Amino acid sequence: MDTKYIIGIIVALIVIVGAYLVLGGGGDGQEKITIVGSTSVQPAAEALATEYMKKNPDVKITVQGGGSSVGIKSVQDKTADIGTTSKNLKDEESKGLTQWELGKDGIAIVVNKENKVSGLTLEQIKGIFSGEITNWKEVGGSDGEINVIVREEGSGTRDAILEMVLGSKDAKFVKEAIVQSSTEAVQQAVAQDPNAIGFISYAAVKDSKALKVDNVSPTVETILDGTYKIQRPFIFLVKGEPTGAVKAFIDWANGPEGQEILKSEKVVPTGKKLS
Repeated sequence: MDTKYIIGIIVALIVIVGAYLVLGGGGDGQEKITIVGSTSVQPAAEALATEYMKKNPDVKITVQGGGSSVGIKSVQDKTADIGTTSKNLKDEESKGLTQWELGKDGIAIVVNKENKVSGLTLEQIKGIFSGEITNWKEVGGSDGEINVIVREEGSGTRDAILEMVLGSKDAKFVKEAIVQSSTEAVQQAVAQDPNAIGFISYAAVKDSKALKVDNVSPTVETILDGTYKIQRPFIFLVKGEPTGAVKAFIDWANGPEGQEILKSEKVVPTGKKLS
């Protein structure tokens, strides 16, 4: 075969391979981090990811919801680099995982903005969610049947309410409760129903009204000093010890810059390693 012909083929192949790499066929050169889990943690995680990517364009972070149980399973299965949860893990769930508490979040008891009730006692909330109290007039509101909105099983927010308000994770919500699969879905259901009541992350409250609980409003200050009792942690989870881009992002999120972003998201920052 003619030598010039062979050289021509080699040159053509080099050009094709080079173009393939330049156009991204060989990878865009970005480190990729996948975060999956709690829909309560999701907005804060998205805010952290957005700011981090601005400062580190060589890193691509994607954030997905699904619930705390999904976050725990995804990081255990290594289908996510970082799992997020808004509940403390059981011993069997935490096996092999490293945990960081980003901060504390209050769980707001929310009603429609038109509801004239501004506060409830913890006992009244328990009575409503368990079905013992069924009409708003029983707690100082207008005559109307109370429609309870709850999260799905596996939600960290649901587990926290069962434990802190109803007294046990094995307790039951009123059987007529309407189940929603995300923080935003609960908020929208409450916003559209004058007789509804639900629970969502304090950080997410916007289209509904957060009630005082035992005369204490959920605020950054009352969550920090513990006077607002219904609160839980926002946690990052990693299988084993993090390395590379994942470690750099977690360190940044728990550092001064990340903590300021959490404050802007109404999360009370703590930034501490749990295990």
